[in-house]
Amino acid sequence: MRLQNKVALISGGARGMGAAEAKLFVREGAKVVIGDILEQEGHQTEAEINEGGDCRFVRLDVTSEADWQQAVATTVARFGKLDILVNNAGVVAWGSLEDTTAPEWDRVMAVNAKGVFLGTKAAIPEMRKAGGGCIINISSISGLIGQDSIQPVYNASKGAVRLLTKATAIQYAREGIRVNSVHPGSVATPMTEARRADPELYQLSLSRIPLGRVAQPEEIAYGVLYLASDESSFVTGSELVIDGGFTAQ
Repeated sequence: MRLQNKVALISGGARGMGAAEAKLFVREGAKVVIGDILEQEGHQTEAEINEGGDCRFVRLDVTSEADWQQAVATTVARFGKLDILVNNAGVVAWGSLEDTTAPEWDRVMAVNAKGVFLGTKAAIPEMRKAGGGCIINISSISGLIGQDSIQPVYNASKGAVRLLTKATAIQYAREGIRVNSVHPGSVATPMTEARRADPELYQLSLSRIPLGRVAQPEEIAYGVLYLASDESSFVTGSELVIDGGFTAQ
């Protein structure tokens, strides 16, 4: 098993990519804590995983420093340490720059960028105690390129995640803490469900993806698993793009 005896904390773990990551991690031997504001779905995912694994759900608002501190403390109290953090929680915003209100800018930046900062800050002391660890930050292809249908605040927030990843990787490499980012393209998750429900928009999206389809959450989870495992022991400060060829054009 690729994560035998490892302990992971995954934000946004109630559904979508976070839930897929949690289920895969447990199959590979990890003990997992999932954090989310979606309590009903979080407890449901927890119950599904606990049929054959070891998982704990905690309520986690990633914009709250106190919530992060509690989530890390709960992880360590339950499983004795923290080896892996996946900063997976995020929100998306569709439209143009002129569609973006100041409160919407603050909301997206708070969840997507500040949330990663707070999670990383809370996790590092426990990883230091454990002698090292790895942090995987879920960015997006929107952190690499501009797009015509997404509010630029989303690109800005995901670009911030990319460079926060690199800076953190440099600062903590000598302590054995690796930090990398993952950049998915379009993924079939609840967050994108409404967009995919519009036939015209969905076909336009598919036409821009060389592989001709959107990703399944498990396809992103396998990339996260690689970065969380010892197989990527010489990988830090890097970005893994999983986008069906979108950004190769």
